[in-house]
Amino acid sequence: MAVELAPNKFAKALPVHLVAKDSLETAGLSLSTVVWAKANGFSGEAGKVLVLPGEGGGVSGALFGVGKGEGALTVGALAKALPEGDWQFATVPHNPELAALAVVLGGYVFTRYGKKPSRALRFGLPAGADAARVRRVADGVFLARDLVNTPTNDMGPDALEKAVRDLATIHDADVRVTAGEYLLRKNFPMIHAVGRASSQAPRLIDMRWGSKSAPKVTLIGKGVCFDTGGLDIKPAAGMLLMKKDMGGAANVLGLASMVMAAKLKVRLRVLIPAVENSISANSFRPGDVLMSRKGTTVEVGNTDAEGRLVLADALTLADEDEPQMLVDMATLTGAARVALGPDLPPFYTDDEKLASDICSASVAVEDPLWRMPLWRAYDAKLSSKIADMNNVTSDGFAGSITAALFLKRFVEKTHAWVHFDIFAWNPVDRPHGPAGGEAQGIRALEKVIVDRFG
Repeated sequence: MAVELAPNKFAKALPVHLVAKDSLETAGLSLSTVVWAKANGFSGEAGKVLVLPGEGGGVSGALFGVGKGEGALTVGALAKALPEGDWQFATVPHNPELAALAVVLGGYVFTRYGKKPSRALRFGLPAGADAARVRRVADGVFLARDLVNTPTNDMGPDALEKAVRDLATIHDADVRVTAGEYLLRKNFPMIHAVGRASSQAPRLIDMRWGSKSAPKVTLIGKGVCFDTGGLDIKPAAGMLLMKKDMGGAANVLGLASMVMAAKLKVRLRVLIPAVENSISANSFRPGDVLMSRKGTTVEVGNTDAEGRLVLADALTLADEDEPQMLVDMATLTGAARVALGPDLPPFYTDDEKLASDICSASVAVEDPLWRMPLWRAYDAKLSSKIADMNNVTSDGFAGSITAALFLKRFVEKTHAWVHFDIFAWNPVDRPHGPAGGEAQGIRALEKVIVDRFG
């Protein structure tokens, strides 16, 4: 971490004063500080930082604008705006734990290929914040970001499997992998079909952790390490970010890291169908009819809608185990981005209590999510004239909803199922994280799982 958390009120730490918009005179600041702020045009606008001068040309502190309630994550901007050294909040923030987490997240830098953090900060943990929880949540977010940011030449199916095994080693979890032709023997035909054209064998990664008698929580992540679109090939511009098409897998691994680090009393299972949707002589084709693990036949209307195919086999396997909670996460559709943009992932569930819990957690931890409907009338759009169903619709409408409805057909026994259609990417720098790979939804899900099973 570029930002190290230290005990609250540690020696010689410089104060950061949180100032609301247009409240300089009522913020408890000295007259000289108010005069300095006004002279520098600081009015408490959200995200603005003003360093305060000290004796002998040094620094005596800083002001940070919190605006008019823009949220605790805005203080993440401090990680890159403050001079290197020791800092702490002058007063306890409204949400101390989230503020501490924001500063840590804001210091993230992807360093695998040589980039170095610009500065190192120590920041005092505000009273009321749980240091252990901040660290394990930040670790999970950083794991997800690192995996998504890594290009496919270093994060293909082989490397993704290694990442799972590395995480399992840390937490003493068990990993089993079904790969290549064994996918057909073990009845995962759609995972095999999507990934068979790659030089790296397709596989289903199965990680398990926790007591066998504990409540079952199963996480499934789309692990398409690169998506050319298959024979329905994407244009060049459409491939530029396809290293992030395993963002669902990255995010469930980040969430799994949080759950295991907290030692929650759950039987955790993580399923990742890891494939590369490549082009070769043995690529699956538009018009092919694939048999699924469930026994349902699927006509391939478009080979670029491959994520739902690999997820379907994994969902069927998970559903056979009847977990108390089943979550799948995937960078599944462009339609979700058209509807809600890159910052607000939709989620789908028929479980009203789970939906309510996710919405509440989303607000509580400032992890934006929006519930979308499993609109039954659109289910018929997935019909096929020769198979049980098609993997796409013919009219292109409601693409995120129909993708969710496709997945829903493979979940029969599990009541508490939820699907997240995430982007897993920040298009621009944000206070709590730079442009690049991002964790979406997993901080909210961590709270839901802790509240339910902790």
